Amino acid sequence: MTNKFLTGQAIILAAGESSRFWPLNQRHKSLIKIMGRPLIWYTIESLKKAGVKEIIIVQGPKKDVEEELGNYDLGIDIKYVIQPEPKGMGNAVLMAENLIFGPFFVLHAHKVNVGDYVGPLMEKFKESGSGLIFLGIKTDQPWLYGILKFEGNKIRGLIEKPEKGKDYNPPTALPAEGGAPPSDIKVIGFYLLPQRFFEYYKRVPEHQYAFEEALDLYIKEKGAEVVMVEKEPTSYKYPWHLFGITKDLMGKYLKSGIDKSAKVSKNVVIEGNVFVGENTKIYEGAVIKGPCYIGDNCIIGNNSLIREYANLEDNVLIGAFAEVTRSILQEDVHCHSGYFGDSIFGKGCRLGAGNITANVRIDRGEIKVKVKNEKVKTGLDSLGCIMGENTKTGIHCSFMPGVLIGSNCQIGPGSIIFENVEDETNF
Repeated sequence: MTNKFLTGQAIILAAGESSRFWPLNQRHKSLIKIMGRPLIWYTIESLKKAGVKEIIIVQGPKKDVEEELGNYDLGIDIKYVIQPEPKGMGNAVLMAENLIFGPFFVLHAHKVNVGDYVGPLMEKFKESGSGLIFLGIKTDQPWLYGILKFEGNKIRGLIEKPEKGKDYNPPTALPAEGGAPPSDIKVIGFYLLPQRFFEYYKRVPEHQYAFEEALDLYIKEKGAEVVMVEKEPTSYKYPWHLFGITKDLMGKYLKSGIDKSAKVSKNVVIEGNVFVGENTKIYEGAVIKGPCYIGDNCIIGNNSLIREYANLEDNVLIGAFAEVTRSILQEDVHCHSGYFGDSIFGKGCRLGAGNITANVRIDRGEIKVKVKNEKVKTGLDSLGCIMGENTKTGIHCSFMPGVLIGSNCQIGPGSIIFENVEDETNF
């Protein structure tokens, strides 16, 4: 191990397009804000605290990540490279090749708690001498993930989404459901890679799983090690995963405080861990029950209730007699009277008086969401609506649990929304 490695390099991948994140995919999904900062800020902060000294961010041609992060003093050396086309994870890593001088970490931009795993991976690197270190966790659904293959205690391969029912192990292995999977250990999206990885990547054809194929090739020739964990790092595949991320981030970063420039009426009730930003106004009769974050220049109307992990970014207006609970509102959202529970509203949305987000099924069952024409299980029994940017609704609109509303839509007064609404729709 060279002294240069002690400086620590990490590649953050923030260039990919995520159709599964619609309707919040107008910008890279790591730019969604929680407590006044984009998710990628927390990822950088986590790496910095863990000892990483230099970060290379791979972004798309719009340079939206670089533009947003330019608003913050990050306190760490950041370099940016562009992936011209979304050609997959391996191609994104390849874009940073000329900036890498030794072993390096690779991760997605939303891994806000990744710093917890830097130390264990580095320790395994030091004690084993292996150039490739995985983070792994057990799974009972191996056919959905990249799975490590073992011979004894040695890693012998990586198989991406092994075929269900196929026997990948020797005849002596006990079959499971007609065949034995490579193992029950899936690879988590945080890697410590050797500089030579680029050589291996260039040896495989470019395709959807070229990154995994290059890892498998390296394992077969050089070997690898795995650090097992009990808890998986943050998942961020679908928009509703933001709720769990918000809860974790508030538990770690939210600090109570009311800015001296904020105006809070005398009979406002504020309980628990609550932050109120600059020039925000909270009017008579409002109740704020933390943990909650209310940003700068917000207005909370008379007799409104804001509670339980509500996140209101700058310039949000909540009208009188409204309730906002466990919801995430990006900048410049205006909600008048109504109920907004377990919902996410993109930047610039305007919701008329009397809007209701139904967030629980009548039978209290699990809520499923239609994503790319397939019903996806959310694992949630409380989920309202998720709305893209700059959508406007008339008065007395109702949204059924789990509906997705696109960006730049207009929803007419009195509408009841049972199904997803595509971008640019007049409903």
